[in-house]
Amino acid sequence: MGMREGGRIDVDEAAVIARVRAGEAEAYAELVRAHTAPALRVAVAFGAGADAEDVVQAAFFKAYRSLGSFRDGSPFRSWLMRIVVNETRNTVRSSARQRAATGREAALTEAEPLIPESADPAVAAVDEERRAQLTAALDQLSEEHRQVVTCRYLLEMDEAETATALGWARGTVKSRLNRALKKLSRILPQALRAEEGGEDHA
Repeated sequence: MGMREGGRIDVDEAAVIARVRAGEAEAYAELVRAHTAPALRVAVAFGAGADAEDVVQAAFFKAYRSLGSFRDGSPFRSWLMRIVVNETRNTVRSSARQRAATGREAALTEAEPLIPESADPAVAAVDEERRAQLTAALDQLSEEHRQVVTCRYLLEMDEAETATALGWARGTVKSRLNRALKKLSRILPQALRAEEGGEDHA
């Protein structure tokens, strides 16, 4: 087991899954260790709030019990994230949308590089303001549009991972993301878009 770029733990997942299926239950801990951090980020981004750790624990337990239905050769991470997304939805279904907004803000904070301490405080203030505007804009999207933007941009999943995590076809991911981005571009203040490096997108 080695470290991958970006601090992700690298595991030979197929080998570990084979060991678990062969009765070596304790090998599952390797998968848990490798995927806890991304699973927590998904739970938080989908609004689990203070329940994120419980949600992830429940998701790992469900994944363990469902390992028989896991298709060999497919990415374990994407399959697991779908379970995390479903578990989070079930947990937060009855709670206020405010928790989802808080979660997305946390995910967004994590997704962006930290501002160095030497940075101009005015720059930091603008950054905070932009983050708040994006969070508020996401709250005006439909649930499906929020989910696809959260997966693709806040959690930096690729199209295939997003499709698996949300249980959608890849074409659906593409079309919903397109519509979500169009809606976001209308909602977000002109100032926020103009600041995107001052480039001319004519």
